[in-house]
Amino acid sequence: MSGLELALSGFGLMLGAIFLRVPIGAAMFLTGFIGTWIVLGRPTAVLSQMKTLTYDTFSSYSLTIIPLFLLMGQFATKSGMSAALFNAASDWLGHRKGGVAMAAVGACAGFGAVCGSSLATASTMGQVALPEMRKRGYSDALSTGVLAAGGTLGILIPPSVILVIYAILTEQNIVKMFIAALVPGILAALGYMLTVAIYVRLKPGSGPVAERKPVAERFRTLAKIWPVVVIFGLVMGGIAGDWNWFRPGVQALFTPTEGAAVGAVATGIYGVMTGGLNWNSFLQSVLEAAQASAMIFFILFGAQVFNSFLAFTQAPQALVEWVSMQGYAPMTVLIAMLCCYLVFGCVMDSLSMILLTIPIFFPIIEALDFGMSVEHTAIWFGILTLIVVEVGLITPPVGMNLFIINQVGRDIPMAQTYRGVLPFVASDLIRVAILVSFPTITLWLVGVMF
Repeated sequence: MSGLELALSGFGLMLGAIFLRVPIGAAMFLTGFIGTWIVLGRPTAVLSQMKTLTYDTFSSYSLTIIPLFLLMGQFATKSGMSAALFNAASDWLGHRKGGVAMAAVGACAGFGAVCGSSLATASTMGQVALPEMRKRGYSDALSTGVLAAGGTLGILIPPSVILVIYAILTEQNIVKMFIAALVPGILAALGYMLTVAIYVRLKPGSGPVAERKPVAERFRTLAKIWPVVVIFGLVMGGIAGDWNWFRPGVQALFTPTEGAAVGAVATGIYGVMTGGLNWNSFLQSVLEAAQASAMIFFILFGAQVFNSFLAFTQAPQALVEWVSMQGYAPMTVLIAMLCCYLVFGCVMDSLSMILLTIPIFFPIIEALDFGMSVEHTAIWFGILTLIVVEVGLITPPVGMNLFIINQVGRDIPMAQTYRGVLPFVASDLIRVAILVSFPTITLWLVGVMF
């Protein structure tokens, strides 16, 4: 059996194990371990390789950013930021057709800027906004659909844990990945708002107009969201801004890891000030962040073992050569990969998709000529991958965000949520087509700042 055949057999067995509900980290680890044993032929060589791989994986300084951003998200959830964001957006937009649904999108975007998790954004904003939307007469389909879609902004608008993992896997600059995600993230929020505007005009009873709030009251609620602006500006400005005037010879004020720590501390202080973060909730936040970090690190280690197996088989190089020999246009290969993500998204979560596919897809993308530098191609592909993975979170039948929102509104039939989210899936696909056709949209801000 050739190395490529062995790798493809292992990949198929691993997917089968995942579909049989074997944890993704365990499935990747076992496949990689057994496959490496077959390739090397000696158990002692495999165990020696595991020892080195374990140290190399978990001694990476870049990984420290993950628990810090997760802790920042936990503090943001407990601090009451979500309610302040939704109330401010609702007061400013609620008097328009579908305005409260648009406000939910805006609040999700703001919360995602300090959270970094799609599932946490969907869950938190669902608890805040869903009861209010239903009380104001919004249809169940629109209410659940817009919140499921808005939750995906948590992993697109930086800081994003998935972007950090992609940057580590592909050895890209985390700051540049964050900067590149800003414009597509804003386009996503605007696209969802436009989708709401079209939806309520096609179905007039689904999004009634709310009472216009006095200007003074609107400014009062707007003033309450200053912590979100400050924290986001502090984190992103500190890691991506030009601070030569403050620290000569050093452009950034702090590294991404330091920025995550600053963001976690600032969010925690705000939570204490608002009373949302007490000793018990602090301990709960630390525990939940630790559990999520352990889960991600275990999956990441399993992925590293599987990637090592692929390296021994030289399957990625063989695939690169095969694709090159076929003479396919680079855009054809890219679109085929994005379609694979759409299919995988129906049955897998975003982290699993990234860790499973990037070691196979990325070498192929690197070898193709898109008329850009290798770095720009990697950044562009990363953002496209993130967006398509985000679509998987709201794609029926098993989009994770759909189940989270449905758990908040337990009396709403899942079929209503499926119908409500489809227009937002269409919005995502249109955005993907635009970003594929015009890479400059994604790379423009990176070019300006670097």
